[in-house]
Order: sequence, then C-alpha cells, then structure tokens
Amino acid sequence: MSNIPFLATAEQLKQAQQARLRIRQGYDQPTAGLASGMTQVNMICVPEDWAWDFLLYAQRNPQSCPILDVIEAGQYRTQLGADIDIRTDFPKYHIWEHGRQVSEVTDISNIWQENPKMVTFLIGCSFSFEADLMAAGIDVRHITDQTNVPMYLTNVACRSAGKMSGQLVVSMRPMKAHQVPQAVQITAKVPQIHGAPVHIGSPHLLGIKDIYCPDFGDAPRILDDEITVFWACGVTPQAAVMQSKVPFAISHAPGHMLITDIPDRTWSV
Repeated sequence: MSNIPFLATAEQLKQAQQARLRIRQGYDQPTAGLASGMTQVNMICVPEDWAWDFLLYAQRNPQSCPILDVIEAGQYRTQLGADIDIRTDFPKYHIWEHGRQVSEVTDISNIWQENPKMVTFLIGCSFSFEADLMAAGIDVRHITDQTNVPMYLTNVACRSAGKMSGQLVVSMRPMKAHQVPQAVQITAKVPQIHGAPVHIGSPHLLGIKDIYCPDFGDAPRILDDEITVFWACGVTPQAAVMQSKVPFAISHAPGHMLITDIPDRTWSV
C-alpha cells in the first residue's frame, strides 16, 4: 500500500468506511455521489489463464481501462483501502459464463470459494471526477435525478490483445455548450480515472442509434439547450468479456462501484 499516498482526512476516511459498511448491510443502488471526493472503482475478475491477456488489453486501451490495482489470484484485499473486501463491498455483481451474464448478486463470497484462481483488476471510474464537475457549477444529471449514469456500447473497436477483444463503452453527461471546455479541462487532469471526453455531440458517430435507450444504466434527461458529452467507461471490460466469450468472469454491475480510501485528487496530474 506504500506506493499510493493516503491524502484523505479523517472525515473523508470515515465517510468512505461508512459507505462500504452501508453496502455490506444491503445498500444495492448506484454509488454516484456517495462519499463525494473519494475514488470509486470498477472491477473485472477473470481466470488466471486469461489475466495476462486482459492486462495487455488494458495497457493497450488505457483511457477505457485505467488499472488502479491488480489483485493476485485468489486474493480479495486491495491497497486502495485498509478494510476493503472485494467480495462484499460492491453493491451488485454480475456473473458471466462464456460471455453471457447469468446472474446478479450482492455478495460473491461463496462464488469466490468455488473459483479460487480469479485475478482481479480494479479500474478507475468517472464517478471520481464528478465532484469537481459539480464544484464548477456543471450539473451532473444522474446525481441530480438520482438515477444511474447512461452508458452505451459504441462502434469503436478497442485494440485487441491475445484472446481479448471488444468495443468501447462510454458514459454520457449532458451539459450546456459553454460548459464543455471547462469539463474537458477538469477531467483531462485525471487520466487514471478516464481523463478527457472521447467524443462531444453527434451520438450517431459512435453508433448510438437512440440516446434515450442506453445499453447500461438509465435513460438520460437532456434539456433542449444541452449537448451530449461522452467519456470512456469502465464497463468496457465487460464488453470484452461478452465479445471474447470468457469462460467465467465476475464484474461489478454497471454504476455500482467500490468506494476506496483514496481521495480523487490523488490522481490529478
């Protein structure tokens, strides 16, 4: 844990730990806005014999798959927090077999015992820059509306690696045109949590046929004077699991993240 500086205040650590406790006790909703200012992460767990290919896949697609920690086969603790247990501390998990989601659960402890050779990748999440957007006066609509962020499978192919291939997934936040430059500046400073937008406006150029029908998350509310802004999304590994037909995998449910003990500002460059 020594290579990541703990810059959190006692109050921030308390908020993060309370949020995780709430999740362990049954909170199963999207985590945007929880423990504001603390880093949230995505998760993908793959069998040991797929781990190298996924690591290379993430290295080749760093904006959509920025790895913040890799947990060795069978382990469930992370350097991103003192008491984190990845088997219990996400609100919801998706279980995958041969590229198909077969179940959704709120605890994977039993599944973990049955599959002891899983390697876990924790990946930066765009929820971690939303506090800065709101501080700049930019409305983060899914937090305002208490919905899940809309996410879309695009026509943009990621760079493949070994057995892994898939399409880019993006998250979308609508905003007024004059706010876009500031949003770009804010998020460009945090490349390890997806960085600057990958596309602005014109959803059809990403292969999105209906902006109101996301592939993951909830339908957005977009005002007449707003444009759509898209960021690379940590659900991209799940798209790779689907396309590559990984025999078995575990992921977070989109929008249902792990809250760490690391302040968002840790990743700013």
